[in-house]
Amino acid sequence: MGKRIIQQARGKGSLTYRVRKQAYNKTISYPPISETGEAEIIAIIHSAAHSAPLMKVKIKSQTFYNPAFNGAFVGQKIHLGGESGVGNIVRLDGILPGTRIYNIERNPGDGGKMIRTAGSSAIVTKKMENNSMIITMPNKKQVILNENCRATIGVIAGDGKILKPFVTAGRKHYKMKTRNKLWPRTSAVKFNAIDHPFGSGRGKRIKSKIAKRNAPPGKKVGHIRPRRTGYRG
Repeated sequence: MGKRIIQQARGKGSLTYRVRKQAYNKTISYPPISETGEAEIIAIIHSAAHSAPLMKVKIKSQTFYNPAFNGAFVGQKIHLGGESGVGNIVRLDGILPGTRIYNIERNPGDGGKMIRTAGSSAIVTKKMENNSMIITMPNKKQVILNENCRATIGVIAGDGKILKPFVTAGRKHYKMKTRNKLWPRTSAVKFNAIDHPFGSGRGKRIKSKIAKRNAPPGKKVGHIRPRRTGYRG
């Protein structure tokens, strides 16, 4: 009898394939919309669950976490609302076109959902007549958002982190384990035939990677009913 394939084992959520809760004990968010004024960066910390360093910001009696921007330092003052400066959290209608921003809200007050990885930023493109703004994302696609959505001005720190090599397999192991990533990755055709739908291969006769649309979870691997495969000339 074969064993469960990796997709099934991970989907079950056993301890082997479950991320440490300690890694996700810091949540990125903004204060309520009504909260405005001067805030202070009281710490810049490393979070295992995030690719960028986080800055712990205090405004009045409450604190929140936000990805750190390039040049951020402990003790720096930033503003919520009003002024348009690097590190400030401002509504989109108060940001000039061409400004780089990150941690953008999809809906006013949701705390920021887009552009939160290290080194990334989007660009405010233009304001439209129906109280909305056009934002150009890093992949050059444009999205339309409500002008009352908030964003942080600047570029997220940590750019170039993927350029630094891990050097040893041990470092890579612990990094991938921290975020519950599947590593090392084994090619499916290297499995025994009983352990995976693509298992064995028996020389050159490798099985098709196209799965049926209504295939059960254990068989739903590879291309799921694609319209076409191969290189488009």
